[in-house]
Amino acid sequence: MAEGRIFQISVSSGGVPKLAVSEVEVTAAGVAGDRQRDLKHHGGPQRAVCLYALDRIQALQKEGHPVTPGALGENLTLEGLDWEAVVPGVVLHLGPEVALEVMSFTEPCGTIRGCFSDGDYQRILQDRHPGWSRVYARVLAEGRVAVGQAAVLK
Repeated sequence: MAEGRIFQISVSSGGVPKLAVSEVEVTAAGVAGDRQRDLKHHGGPQRAVCLYALDRIQALQKEGHPVTPGALGENLTLEGLDWEAVVPGVVLHLGPEVALEVMSFTEPCGTIRGCFSDGDYQRILQDRHPGWSRVYARVLAEGRVAVGQAAVLK
């Protein structure tokens, strides 16, 4: 079992960047207040929540990319977890109520091109750079989450 914490919660009315909020309700339909413009590739019960690691964002910044938490479209930016262990099939417990099952790695798209100094948004494509992808999760247990709460990988 590995434990980290929720660094940032991000939502938007559609598109990126998603903006920080201090707490939010997470349901099987996704994160309250968050919308996606492209429902063919985003959202739905198997892609209800998008997750990414703060340490990956910081490493990308050190490479010179102008990326910030929420800019890549993730709802939850987590810190303190071994991101390479966050793979399809694992379960994350967030705070005292919420449980998520990681379902898939995300496919980055051109809407996040501006987050990369060279425009190469495939820098976070799992097939090209294993361990650098965001992930999608489905909701196993609904509830509220808040910044600073535990994120436990089981």
